[in-house]
Amino acid sequence: MQNYISSVKEILSDTIKEMSAIPWLFTKTPESDFSRKRKLDFETFFNFFLSMEGKSIGVELLEHFNFSPETATVSAFNQQRSKILPEAFEYLFHEVSGQIYKPKRYDEYSLIACDGSDLNIARNSKDSTTYFQCTPTDKGFNQLHLNTIYDLKNRMYMDAIIQNGTQENEYAACIQMIERSSITEQVILIADRGYENYNLFAHADHKGWKFVIRAKDIHSNGITSGLHISEEGEFDKDFSFLLTRKQTKDIHSQPGKYKFMPSCQKFDYLPVGSKETYAISFRVVRFLIGEDSYETIITNLDRSEFSPDKIKDIYHLRWGIETSFRELKYAIGLTSFHSKKVDYIKQEIFARLLLYNFCEAITTYVVIEQQQKNKHTYQVNFTMAICICKKYLKCNDISPPNVELLIQKYILPVRPGRQDPRKVKPKSVVGFLYRVA
Repeated sequence: MQNYISSVKEILSDTIKEMSAIPWLFTKTPESDFSRKRKLDFETFFNFFLSMEGKSIGVELLEHFNFSPETATVSAFNQQRSKILPEAFEYLFHEVSGQIYKPKRYDEYSLIACDGSDLNIARNSKDSTTYFQCTPTDKGFNQLHLNTIYDLKNRMYMDAIIQNGTQENEYAACIQMIERSSITEQVILIADRGYENYNLFAHADHKGWKFVIRAKDIHSNGITSGLHISEEGEFDKDFSFLLTRKQTKDIHSQPGKYKFMPSCQKFDYLPVGSKETYAISFRVVRFLIGEDSYETIITNLDRSEFSPDKIKDIYHLRWGIETSFRELKYAIGLTSFHSKKVDYIKQEIFARLLLYNFCEAITTYVVIEQQQKNKHTYQVNFTMAICICKKYLKCNDISPPNVELLIQKYILPVRPGRQDPRKVKPKSVVGFLYRVA
């Protein structure tokens, strides 16, 4: 186990060393950036940046340099940071995550959830791409939107796209991540409402991915309302028709065979003005979740292998990406940015995503010894595991902590069926003057 933990850290360290050998690929001025010897050279800068927490940069630097009088200054950090392209951390995220990824299966499928989350950043009314103002007298706020795909069984982020708040388009980002994914295993894509879209269905189908996507209920104005479903209660129905851009008498006379797509609706396989048709088919599964409450799922999974109950279980596993956002923001520290500039914030986002994957790769391979006398099954306390893994990342090789034993020490009982209402509150950005010392 300890060998595996060491190997994860070595992969990260070796990748940073490889990047430091070719720094011109990751800097804004290749001919001069990081050409001189500094306290924060390329490799030291990346190692420090990945281990940053929510404290002020000055305190972070003091801790990193063990409170030495030779500690690099905040000004030196900012100068080095300005030389790095945001894509450098995105590259590091993908390169390391790809090497530490050990796929786990659900009936021979990888379960990949797609979702997004808003990130509040420092207020800047001059940035129209991130600034929102609800009323003329409102002070306003700025946001970025983080789109991710997440392996639910392996608990690891596979890809991410950052959009400016006013340009948010979750389903388009999902399509982009599907198209560029290098996952070779069979995949079930799981998503919540807002992702039900014919264009997304078609891209997933072309990629060979299955999907389980929640849609608005049959009485709303979503996709299912246009399917003319007469059933009430629970059902499992197949739908198959031809998408078309044409409007002819023949098409209008066969509403069950054709579905017209207006020019305002994007569909990559039928450009506006196309005379072709596109065949699409899927299942709509509706099941009871409360006394008089239903969920409606659109899927292309085979009915002979996946019953409505199984689809219900698969969809409910999607909650794992919601809890990962909570851990990413409040345990990893994604809410406490160290800059007001959007490019710098993007650096931190990919650094925190990589740190999350680093901690998960270690934590999921720590075996919790079960004792027969225990009343409950136990799971890792991930918040404490993150603290331990961050300490391990920061420490030198002379006296590393015993990560395995420490993580095993902090465990929590699993209580099946336990529920707690989701408390959604608006969160403001964490200001620079209000950081933990």
